[in-house]
Amino acid sequence: MESHSTPPSLLSKILASLRQAFDADYHPHGALPVNERSSGVAFARCMPFIFLHAGCLGVIWTGWSWTAVGIAAALYFVRMFAITGFYHRYFSHRSFHTSRVMQFVFAVVGNASAQRGALWWASTHRHHHKHSDQEEDAHSPRMSGFWWSHLGWLTSNKHFATNYDAIRDLAKFPELVFLNRFDWLVPALLGGSLYGVGALLERFAPGLGTNGWQIAVWGFFISTVVLLHGTLCINSLAHVLGGRRFNTKDDSRNNLLLALITLGEGWHNNHHRYMSSARQGFYWWEIDITFYLLKLLSVFGLIWDLREVPAAVYAEAKSGATANLEEAA
Repeated sequence: MESHSTPPSLLSKILASLRQAFDADYHPHGALPVNERSSGVAFARCMPFIFLHAGCLGVIWTGWSWTAVGIAAALYFVRMFAITGFYHRYFSHRSFHTSRVMQFVFAVVGNASAQRGALWWASTHRHHHKHSDQEEDAHSPRMSGFWWSHLGWLTSNKHFATNYDAIRDLAKFPELVFLNRFDWLVPALLGGSLYGVGALLERFAPGLGTNGWQIAVWGFFISTVVLLHGTLCINSLAHVLGGRRFNTKDDSRNNLLLALITLGEGWHNNHHRYMSSARQGFYWWEIDITFYLLKLLSVFGLIWDLREVPAAVYAEAKSGATANLEEAA
């Protein structure tokens, strides 16, 4: 007798979505290959982004103070460095070495940005370089338009699962897998902690004119949303606006304004020419704050073996050569 599987009920779908919202490695039908995944909206995983943006509206009731704005700016800077220096240059491209402790510390700080776990981030980014501005690229303005490249791709089931095969060098660390799997935990702890800090300041330093909700709104919601869109501008605007020093296969651009916003990531055409370098501002006049901070960490022995830009790449830039010599992923 032929057997027929029973379609999942509405309740089972809701329960599966809730489980996936808390456990990023849970997949009701298994982690399918990218080309077999649905491109539909992953509603459960969109909720955190909706929540973050909606939380910014709290400023209407909390107002602002220099203390709250200062905390928001500091958290933007620290977490942006964790994203650019470690999520990107370390986890994605292995452009330097560090200890297991430092690796974990900055995975936690990067996770506090609410941009998911370091393993998902690295696997997605490595895929981007392998297929940059081609049909398989998850966030190409050329292929899918500006808004999809900026934010839309994050809402898709197709790009939700972590491709552990692409990050075997990182997946051997159980602590990183844990952070990647429960990627909501650190942001939730940060938000709660900021409310607590604000409540303490209201009680013991009333002259600062702040409180728990104000610090939570500015330090967590506003800071995190600005940080998110600053990072996403590299996927979108850095493939649309700016100059091109190197004739790479993709549309990557160099853009000073984006470099300032993202602490150095705006030198995107440089990066796509030689992705393994710890620096993206190839010349002294190309401001790359992330690289300066990485050099500082190396002075104290916290990281080492920072990969430099090869002489051949500088020679290519100097000669104005147009041959496509982009480094393989």
